[in-house]
Amino acid sequence: MARAANYLLIDISNSFTKFAFATQQKMSKPSKIPTENFRASPLQRLLRGRKLHAVVVCSVVPKKNPVVRKAAKGTKILWLTPRARLGVGIDYPNPKTIGADRLANAAAVAALYGCPAIVVDFGTAVTFDIVSVQRKYIGGVIAPGLESMTNFLYQRTALLPKLSLKEPRSAVGRSTIEAMRSGAIIGYRGLVREIISRIRAECFPRQRVHVIATGGYADLIAKRLSEIDSVRPNLTLEGLRIVADLNL
Repeated sequence: MARAANYLLIDISNSFTKFAFATQQKMSKPSKIPTENFRASPLQRLLRGRKLHAVVVCSVVPKKNPVVRKAAKGTKILWLTPRARLGVGIDYPNPKTIGADRLANAAAVAALYGCPAIVVDFGTAVTFDIVSVQRKYIGGVIAPGLESMTNFLYQRTALLPKLSLKEPRSAVGRSTIEAMRSGAIIGYRGLVREIISRIRAECFPRQRVHVIATGGYADLIAKRLSEIDSVRPNLTLEGLRIVADLNL
């Protein structure tokens, strides 16, 4: 698919930058690198010899935006902003403050699942984004990410070790590691469940809502949450493809 691609999709997030080539209909398997290692030269090699309609970008790390400009050269760049056609409206006091990845998620969930919808994105932060029955982005919730919370414990305590995140054996830990893992995973599910419950009660008390999870820890956290309908690992990149189709 890559050779016949229309777009190179790039999602620059705080921890990782993801790439995928896409046609108007589908997307190739993404790759990713740590955002701190995102440089122009590898991107130039990726683009070499390809004739693309555009490089399509959502970025929440402005200092990395010049990397794309340098590498793309003569190729058109479509930056995802509130001014782009998204397939959804925006009902929000200051649209410029909405993260581009959150707009991509809203565009994707509306096109792929319908409205109303909630997207739960498990990244450096966990974000909850809401699209109304009227297909409008109306706001969301931002909470600390799972890895950020567990790293904080390790960094700020003398005796607690660094934690590898996986499903705990039981709620009651029989070692420090098991106790921390239980608190992290089970506790985080509680956080997600409560926020979804409050969003439903406030915005959609008697309506069917599509609740879609994405991001790095979506599989780990969402698989045991009945409140989440589906896990879509690359929803943000799919949103970029959808927005590109609407604007190019």
